[in-house]
Amino acid sequence: MKKQIDLEIVKNSIRNIPDFPKPGIHFKDVSTSYQDGAIFSFIASRIFEHYKNSGITKVVGIESRGFILGSVLANKLNAGFIPIRKPGKLPAEIYSQSYQLEYGFDRLEIHQDALTADDVVLIHDDLLATGGTVGAAIDLVRKFGISHIYINFFVELDFLKGIDKIDPSVPSWSLIHF
Repeated sequence: MKKQIDLEIVKNSIRNIPDFPKPGIHFKDVSTSYQDGAIFSFIASRIFEHYKNSGITKVVGIESRGFILGSVLANKLNAGFIPIRKPGKLPAEIYSQSYQLEYGFDRLEIHQDALTADDVVLIHDDLLATGGTVGAAIDLVRKFGISHIYINFFVELDFLKGIDKIDPSVPSWSLIHF
């Protein structure tokens, strides 16, 4: 008998780890959702269904957990997959974008030949918290002159209001909200 999955089952499959990576943070560990094949398939299928008619030509996954569903979505959408990486991990010419964290600064990078202005891009990450990382990813993708960008998250932490820090002209959709 096939296991029936719904959004509540998916939400309950996400492990909460208190005080990680520092005291006061309640880390949402989405890797537990990927452990069950039926749940993982449900997640990928629901996100695919949302974007299947959007004309997406490239899925950009943000290091590192954005690579997991990002590559699956690229495959399902018959699109290319482009990684956005942390500094020093890409071997060819790169564009770089710094962004602010709660405790300092970080940087993301993308190959300069990864996209063209004609691409329709879906930027995917596992989780939206404060919005800094995806904001930097949007800035990187815009360096290619791309006009059609979507952003997607498996999980959005609504109470942190990260979506408020993202350009409202970029359509955003999240499967799960906490």
